[in-house]
Amino acid sequence: MSSDRPLRIATRASRLARWQADWVAAELTARGRRVEIVEISTQGDREQRGPVTAIGGTGVFTKEVQSAVLAGEADVAVHSLKDLPTGQTAGLLLAATPRREEPVDALVATATLAELPAGARVGTGSQRRRAQLKALRPDLLVAGIRGNVDTRLAKLDAGEFDAILLAAAGLRRLGWGERIRELLAPPRMLPAPGQGSLGIECRADDVDAQAALVELDDLPTRLGVTAERNFLAALHGGCSAPVAAWGRIEGEELRLDGLVASLDGMTVLRASRSVGVAPGTHRRAQIEAAESLGDDLAAAVLAQGAAAIVDAARSDTTG
Repeated sequence: MSSDRPLRIATRASRLARWQADWVAAELTARGRRVEIVEISTQGDREQRGPVTAIGGTGVFTKEVQSAVLAGEADVAVHSLKDLPTGQTAGLLLAATPRREEPVDALVATATLAELPAGARVGTGSQRRRAQLKALRPDLLVAGIRGNVDTRLAKLDAGEFDAILLAAAGLRRLGWGERIRELLAPPRMLPAPGQGSLGIECRADDVDAQAALVELDDLPTRLGVTAERNFLAALHGGCSAPVAAWGRIEGEELRLDGLVASLDGMTVLRASRSVGVAPGTHRRAQIEAAESLGDDLAAAVLAQGAAAIVDAARSDTTG
C-alpha cells in the first residue's frame, strides 16, 4: 500500500477497544500518517451469556479483527494483547507492542479486599483472577461476570455484586480510575500475560504498515510480554487459563515471575527466573533471550505439576 493512502485500523467497537484504536490512530497521525477506523463485531462481543470458555475462549475477541486485515478490509489490527492467542496467525505479524500500562488488577468496591465480609460476592470473568482471589480469600463467593467495563460497573452498582475485579489499565483509560478501591499489585496478584499492553498486527507482507508501526514498538515492553506469552504458550493454557506472568526489566536483567493456580485457590505454583539483557545487545538476541526465559519458567512450573491444573481448568465451564 502506498504511504499516501490512509492506514485502516480494525478494532472492536467497545469503548475500551475504541480508546485503544484511537490512541494508535493519534500516534500514527502525529507521525504524519492518515488513518481510518474500521469497527468489527467479534464473537466475544456478540455472545454475552456464560463464560468466555463456553464460547471458545481463545481468540473470541480477536479472530474477526484479524480476518478483516487478512481479507484486505483493513491494514492494522489493534488488540488488548492479553486477548491475542500466543500462536502466530499465518499471514500476520505482531508489528508493535507500545509502552505498557502498569499491569495491575483493581478491586472496585466500597471496601478493601481484607474488609470484604465472608461470603461477599465478587465478580470476575477471568479464571486467573478467580484462582488467585480464592487463594487470598477462600471465604469469598467468586462469580462469573461478562460485558464491557461500563456493563460490569453497572452490575456492581445495581447490587448484583459486592465487588468486581478489573484491569486497572482499562479503568484508567476510560476515566474510571476513581472507582478503584484497591490495587492488587504483583507479587500479591500476578497479571495475565500481556495485560496492560496493546498488540498491533499487520499483514506480514505489508512493508508500508510495518514501517509505520515499528515506530510505536517499545523494546522493554516487547521483552516483558514476549517472555510472558512464551510462558503461557509452553503451558498450552490459552488466554482463559489460570496462568499469570509478570515480566519486566530490572536494571540489566529481564525478570519473569509465573504462577499457575487451581480454580479453588488451594494449589498455587510459583516460579521466577531472570536473564541478562544488557544495553547494546542486539535486539533479536534480546527477544530470543526473552523467549527462552518464558520456556524455562514454564518448565519450572510443569515440574511442579502445572499441566494437571491447566487441564482441569480447561474442562471447567463455570468461570
